[in-house]
Amino acid sequence: MTRTNAEENGTIVRGRAENLVSKLARYWIAKFALFVSSACLLNAQAAQTTPSAAPIRVKVVVVTMFERGEDTGDAPGEFQLWVEREHLDQVMDLPAGYHHVRLNKDGVLGMVTGVGTAKAAASVMALGLDSRFDFSKAYWIVAGIGGGDPADVSAGSAVWAEHVIDGDLAFEIDARQIPENWPTGYVPLRKGAPYEQPASDVYGEVYTLNPELVGWAFRLTQNVALPDSDTLRKSRARFPGFANALKPPFVTRGDTLSASTFWHGSKMEEWANAWTRYYTSGTGNYMVAAMEDSGTLQALTFLSRAGRVDLRRVLVLRTVSNYDREPPGMSAADSLQEMVSGNYSAYLPALEAAEIVGDKVVRDIVEHWAEREATIPHAP
Repeated sequence: MTRTNAEENGTIVRGRAENLVSKLARYWIAKFALFVSSACLLNAQAAQTTPSAAPIRVKVVVVTMFERGEDTGDAPGEFQLWVEREHLDQVMDLPAGYHHVRLNKDGVLGMVTGVGTAKAAASVMALGLDSRFDFSKAYWIVAGIGGGDPADVSAGSAVWAEHVIDGDLAFEIDARQIPENWPTGYVPLRKGAPYEQPASDVYGEVYTLNPELVGWAFRLTQNVALPDSDTLRKSRARFPGFANALKPPFVTRGDTLSASTFWHGSKMEEWANAWTRYYTSGTGNYMVAAMEDSGTLQALTFLSRAGRVDLRRVLVLRTVSNYDREPPGMSAADSLQEMVSGNYSAYLPALEAAEIVGDKVVRDIVEHWAEREATIPHAP
């Protein structure tokens, strides 16, 4: 069959129409590509010429380790009293950290690291490297609770740390297999027996805080009245023969031992004291057990090397929520069982003490910022 003239003319018209549509499509595609390219170029130029927002100059960072529920309005953890009383109302996400951070109008920033040395180190590093903040003159105050040595402190007391000792970095032999002449199964790394001399600090076994700043903080707060109650008095009465344990809560200074294992009992307490004396050449006095401080101090040490923080402006405050050992007449296992659910004898008073004592330092720094920014305070 042969096509008619009409059919041939229709084919020609359709071909021309399709060709025109194709040309128009190519034209508009080219125009759109040029538009996108120009927009990207303008954005790049704007990014190069428009100054970025200046980082927030932080005066004080309050480091807490846990919060039980919400930041406000429910049963408190270490963070809540700071949020409510320091009016840390501005919430800022910290995607690389454990928890968001909060800021107030005075330049005080609060954070929650998460429990344990690993979370503490990671969260503090995440915050310290955050370009939104300038920590170059900031003071860092770790404010948390811990288990106290009744030979040195009473429940509800507050301890400014002079040293933070790491209790995780060690060799260990099970207690059922240690030699009879060993006092413990814990052995310092690179040593062959407990407390072998000379002690060495290669992996961050001990952190010494700025003694002048610690002395200033202690003198500023040593007469702060701390919460006491019939419950605390009853708890203290369980430790006859421990003069300091029988006192009402007080502020002192000593050393903390940081380990991710929640240990308990008089034998472990003997180890903590000996471990602290070993790594401080006999000058230290263990008073409070905590979990996160060595991780926090390690991160701050690295950040200091990077020029992000000033390690001389770091304080650690631990308050006594419970005793670290059994009272006379009770087994260590039974004593630990009392605390398994977090039923510490001085939980709420210790939270109060951490905020009351720590905030006296925070308020002094903020109110005298012109001086504190330039010069680190020290005890007279």
